Amino acid sequence: VQLQASGGGLVQAGGSLRLSCEHSGLTFSNSNVGWFRQAPGKGREFIARIDRGGARPGYADSVSGRFTVSRDNTKNTVHLQMNSLKPEDTAVYYCAAGSSWSEYSRYYKYWGQGTQVTVSS
Repeated sequence: VQLQASGGGLVQAGGSLRLSCEHSGLTFSNSNVGWFRQAPGKGREFIARIDRGGARPGYADSVSGRFTVSRDNTKNTVHLQMNSLKPEDTAVYYCAAGSSWSEYSRYYKYWGQGTQVTVSS
C-alpha cells in the first residue's frame, strides 16, 4: 500500500495550492482519507477528512472556508484545494487512509510521505 502526497511548494500569502494524494495497493473506494500537517516544532494537526464516497467532507476550524477536500475514486486520488493561504499554514502536509472518518491520526493506518508547503508573508 502506498500513498503519495504531492503539489506542495512555495507560495505568497493569499495564494493557492492544490495538493493531491494518490493511492496504490488498496481498494481506494473503501478508505476514508484524512489530511494532516506538521509544522516545525509542533505536533501533527488534523486539517481535513473525506469519507469513502466523497459526500462528507470535514475540516478543522483553522482551515474551514479556505480549504476544500474532494476525491475522484475513478483516479484513486484525493485533492486538497488550499486558498487564501497564510504563513501559519506552513508545514509538511500528509494524507492518510483508514477505515474511520476521523480527525484523529491514530485511526488512519496508511500514511504518505508528506509534501512541504511554505507560505511567505
